Amino acid sequence: MKKSILVAGATGNLGMKICRELLNRDAIVSAIARPTTDPQKIEALSKMGVTIQRVDLNSTKEIADACEGKDLVVSALAGLEDVIVDLQKRILDAALQARVPRFIPSDFCTDYTDLVPGENRNFDLRRVFRTYLDSTSIQASSVFNGAFAEILQYHTPVLNRKDQSMGYWGEKADWKLDFTTMDDTAAFTAEVALDDEAPRDLQIASFQISPSMLQAFVKELTGKSFNLRQLSSMENFEEFIKKQRADNPAGEMELYAKWQQSQYMYSMFSTQHQNLANGRYKNLTWTSALTYLQSFLR
Repeated sequence: MKKSILVAGATGNLGMKICRELLNRDAIVSAIARPTTDPQKIEALSKMGVTIQRVDLNSTKEIADACEGKDLVVSALAGLEDVIVDLQKRILDAALQARVPRFIPSDFCTDYTDLVPGENRNFDLRRVFRTYLDSTSIQASSVFNGAFAEILQYHTPVLNRKDQSMGYWGEKADWKLDFTTMDDTAAFTAEVALDDEAPRDLQIASFQISPSMLQAFVKELTGKSFNLRQLSSMENFEEFIKKQRADNPAGEMELYAKWQQSQYMYSMFSTQHQNLANGRYKNLTWTSALTYLQSFLR
């Protein structure tokens, strides 16, 4: 029997990809969206075969009506406290009212469960929701994908094509970082959505690569020798982030404040995915580091 799945955050980049992967697996997919949502995004989802349900996202009742008869709710929402905590709580409460048996929260990030609270603002918000989620009777599964591999296309300290460098903190030139492409994340999430036996937490990574490995791959692909350099100790990096945050109070209302980006880098160099679930679904293929880097390095 086909699974009926509701996606929140379907108009986002990851959300659309998850919808596509669910449809490719013959699921019945619907999405909740605000009445003011961009009509072009709604049209794109409709053309894919997604049923759009426009609801007042401040109304638990309206969301519950949209959840009726669903086997699972997937949250691909992105935002700050009003979204990751408040809105997800309303969606979860609605799912419980509608007796939806399963829920996938918007935990598409590094596995923060072993990290120190207070070191990453966005992870702290997810912790608050996780505590609430785990206090309910619903069966939950979180997909931890590390960082989206797409960030490597931009000038991050880990791979800065502008100044041709790879940066690292502490003594971690060989520390492997977890990266997963959005396509791979979406495909895995769709498999989890259809898997009634999926565990509470699943760690994945398209590839795990260190700054020194990145240097070697870039050399192989471009012939250029990027500079591999230590940026500071982890302790100094931590202090820098605290000052950066204190000096930019406006960033508290920004999803991608500069200090939040620094916090994410710090987290990536603080923990690793040691228990990859990549092999759980045999029909999936994973993007290799070399293949992904080749897609944008010239």
